[in-house]
Amino acid sequence: MTKHQSHRDSGPSQRQLRVGELIRHALAEVLARGDMPDEVLASHVITVPEVRMSADLRLATIYVMPLGGQDQAAVVAALERNKKFLRGEIVRRVSMKFAPDIRFRIDERFDEAERIERLLRSPEVARDLKKNEKE
Repeated sequence: MTKHQSHRDSGPSQRQLRVGELIRHALAEVLARGDMPDEVLASHVITVPEVRMSADLRLATIYVMPLGGQDQAAVVAALERNKKFLRGEIVRRVSMKFAPDIRFRIDERFDEAERIERLLRSPEVARDLKKNEKE
């Protein structure tokens, strides 16, 4: 295995990160404008915390979260319904050789962070921490 191959296996390339960030900004701009052709999208504030690009840059997985975590399924369904429109808006703003296919996923990092926080505050963990402090 060459040095180049091992680097590629360790995570996304700089190019993937850069293109993902360009797409994230473009989509955030479109969503922030608020003149969406869909009532669900027009009535929600949607953040785009991350866009992950496939190695060949032909697929963008866009992670979204409606403000307050409300109506997640409805928002993702509305984004999927308007995929063609949104892809066109992204292509107009980001100059790429190929327009990537896009798919939407709920960003679950906030839920995971909250779960870990609850775990850390649990009586069992507090007891174990106190026990370790005494030793």
